[in-house]
Amino acid sequence: MTTRQIVINVPESVLQTENTDADTFARELCLLAAVKLYELGRFSSGRAAELAGMSRVEFMMNLGRYKVFPLEAELQDLESDIA
Repeated sequence: MTTRQIVINVPESVLQTENTDADTFARELCLLAAVKLYELGRFSSGRAAELAGMSRVEFMMNLGRYKVFPLEAELQDLESDIA
C-alpha cells in the first residue's frame, strides 16, 4: 500500500493543553478524521479503518466513543430499499 504524508502544523500550546506528544496526537487526528468521514458517508467502514490505522472491527468498536452508530450506512440503505 502506497501512502502519502500530509503535514499539519499544530501549535505547541495545543499539545501541551492536551498533555500529549506529537505522535499520539497525530494518531488521534487520523482516527477523528476517519470517524467523521465515515459518519458523513464519505468513507466506508473499511476505508475509514484504513485511514485510522486499525482493523475494520477495531474501528467499528471505537465508534461508540464518538457517539457514531456503527451501521448507519447499512441502515440508510435498508430504509431507502423499503421506501
